[in-house]
Amino acid sequence: MNQQNKMAGRIDYGIVLTLMLLCIISLISIYSAQLTNEQYNANFVVKQGVWYVVSTFAIIVMMQLDYEKLTKWAYYFYVFGLLTLIFVLMFGREVKGAKSWIIIPFLGSIQPSEIVKVIMIIVLARVIMSHNKKHQIHTVKYDFLLLIKMALIMLPPMALIMLQPDLGTALVFIAIASGMILVSGISWKIIVPIFGSIFTVGAAAIWMVINHQSWLIKLGFKPYQFERITTWINPETDPQGGGYQVLRAMTAIGSGQISGNGAGYNAISIPENHNDFIFTVIGGDYGFIGASILLALYFLLIYQIIRVALDINVPFYSYICTGVVMMLMFHVLENVGMNIGLLPITGIPLPFVSYGGSALLGNMMALGLILSIRFNYQKSMFTARERKAE
Repeated sequence: MNQQNKMAGRIDYGIVLTLMLLCIISLISIYSAQLTNEQYNANFVVKQGVWYVVSTFAIIVMMQLDYEKLTKWAYYFYVFGLLTLIFVLMFGREVKGAKSWIIIPFLGSIQPSEIVKVIMIIVLARVIMSHNKKHQIHTVKYDFLLLIKMALIMLPPMALIMLQPDLGTALVFIAIASGMILVSGISWKIIVPIFGSIFTVGAAAIWMVINHQSWLIKLGFKPYQFERITTWINPETDPQGGGYQVLRAMTAIGSGQISGNGAGYNAISIPENHNDFIFTVIGGDYGFIGASILLALYFLLIYQIIRVALDINVPFYSYICTGVVMMLMFHVLENVGMNIGLLPITGIPLPFVSYGGSALLGNMMALGLILSIRFNYQKSMFTARERKAE
C-alpha cells in the first residue's frame, strides 16, 4: 500500500487534468466538424478516441525512461528516427504532394516525423548537457562549437523531412532548437547576431516576394512557391484559390462573436476543419469565450511544464522541458495564427485537439517525457531517503 501511495504521489495530476480537458474539447470539436461537413464519411471522433487510448499507452512507456535511460539511449533513438525518415522516402505513402506517411497494420497511416520531433528534443538535450559538462567555462570558441554540434545533429533529419517535402515540420525543428539554444548557456553576444540575421533574411525574403518576384524567379524560384506568402499578406487577391481557406476560416471564427453559435451550428463549410482548421469550429461554435478558454488551457499546460523544470532544476531535464514548451508553443501560435490570417498556412495541427493520430501520438510522447521527469525524479528522491534510513 505504501509503495502504491508513493507511485501515485509521483504523478503530476495537474498536467493529467489539463490533458483530459483538451481531450474532451478535441472530441466535441471533431464531432461538431463532422456535422458541418457532409462529405466526411468516416467517424473521426471514434478514431481520435482510439488514438487517445494508444497515445496513453505511449505516455506510460515514456514514463519508464528515467535520466539514465534517456541519456544512454539518446543516440540510439536518433538513429532509429533517421531510419524511419529514410524508410518513408523509400516506401512511404504520398498525401497531398508530400511523401510523409507509412501504413501501420490496424492503426492506419502514421507520420514518423511527429515522433522524430520528440527524439530530437532528447538528443539535443543530451548534446547540450555533454558539451556543458566538458566545457564548464563558456567562451566564444566553445559556444560556437556547441552550435556546430547542434547543427550537425539537426541537418540530417531536417534534410530528409524537406525531401518529403514538409516545411511545417522543419519549422518546428527550428523552433525547438531555437528555444534550447536560449537556455543552453550560449552567450547573448552570439545569439543576438545569429537570430537577428535570421530575422533580417526572413523579412528581406518576404519583401522580395511582395515587391520583386522577378528577381527571385531569376534565382531559380518558381511563381507557385510565392503563393502562400502573397495569399497570407492579401488573401482577397485570390478568394477562390489560395486565399479561399483563410478567408472562410476568418469568416467562420468571426461568426461566433462573443459566445458562439452553439455546437454544430457553424454553417460555413471549411475543408479540413476537423484537422488543421479545428480552431474555426471552436471559434464559430463557442465564440471568443470558448477560444479564450482553449488558449488558457494551453498556457496553463506550458506553465505546468515550466514549473516542472524549475522544481526539478536538473540541466538535462530543463533542456527537455524547454524543447517541449517550444514545440507546443510553435504549434499553437502557428495554427491559431494561420486560422485568423496572421500567419501563412503551413499545415501545422492544433496540439491535442486537431484530428490526427500521428500528431497526437507525438505530442503525447512529449508530455510523457515531462511526466517521466516528475515521476522518476521523485522515485530517486524516495530511494535516497530509504538508503539514509537504513
